[in-house]
Amino acid sequence: MTWSERTVERDGVRLSCRDWGGSGPPVVLLHGLAGHAGEWDALARALSPRYQVVAVDQRGHGASERLPREVSRAAYVADVVAVLEQLDLHRPVLIGQSLGGHTAMLTAAAHPHLVRALVLVEAGPGGPNPNVQAEIGGWLDAWPTPFASRESAVEFLGGGAVGEGWAAGLEERAGDWWPRFDRDVMVASLAENARRSFWDEWARVTCPVLAVLGQSGIIAPQESEAMLRRHPGTTAVSVPDTGHDVHLERPDVLRHLLREFLDGLAAHPASGQP
Repeated sequence: MTWSERTVERDGVRLSCRDWGGSGPPVVLLHGLAGHAGEWDALARALSPRYQVVAVDQRGHGASERLPREVSRAAYVADVVAVLEQLDLHRPVLIGQSLGGHTAMLTAAAHPHLVRALVLVEAGPGGPNPNVQAEIGGWLDAWPTPFASRESAVEFLGGGAVGEGWAAGLEERAGDWWPRFDRDVMVASLAENARRSFWDEWARVTCPVLAVLGQSGIIAPQESEAMLRRHPGTTAVSVPDTGHDVHLERPDVLRHLLREFLDGLAAHPASGQP
């Protein structure tokens, strides 16, 4: 099965979505910072026979608006709401990695009636992290862009499946390979995460949650433990021998976990009702 591009526009910002079709319950996929919707292709293909799957290029990323005026957390959340409304996705399961998971969490907190369940891949309430913008800015500045070849990009971006997943988000121009995002937009998108945590929002999440963590990822044990204490309806799983890009490192494990979680939701259709 292949995807078709769907376009959503909100407040003058164009959002590109990969619609994998399917007639089952809706699932919406949100990538992380500096990522792209294509990171989810393998998972979307596996889920689409049983679910209506849509992967979103979030503002500032991929095929969506490259230079949006606003990159607040609220803007990202409002974009998700616009996608649900304009593509007629009724109470989907939101699946997000890293900043995409953070956006999914905030959407469920602010609009509980719109979200059936959450899957957070290497994401949590976290913060504040006053160094995060400098760290991400320094990381992006270290990219030797443009990459001379796709192969060199794959190697630099981690090699193997991780490098391939990141390199798939690049675009070729005159033989060189460039990121499909603006460095300053990425750094600005983290401004609120640098200043504060989002535990109050986490406390407002009422739906079932699956938290998938990398064994050596960015979510500290004390953060995941606090998430479980404050939201007993959360199921947390740590995937051995993985880091932050669990969805690229072990897509087979994530696919299995998602199928179990989604099957459980289908078996208990009333759970998570606001």
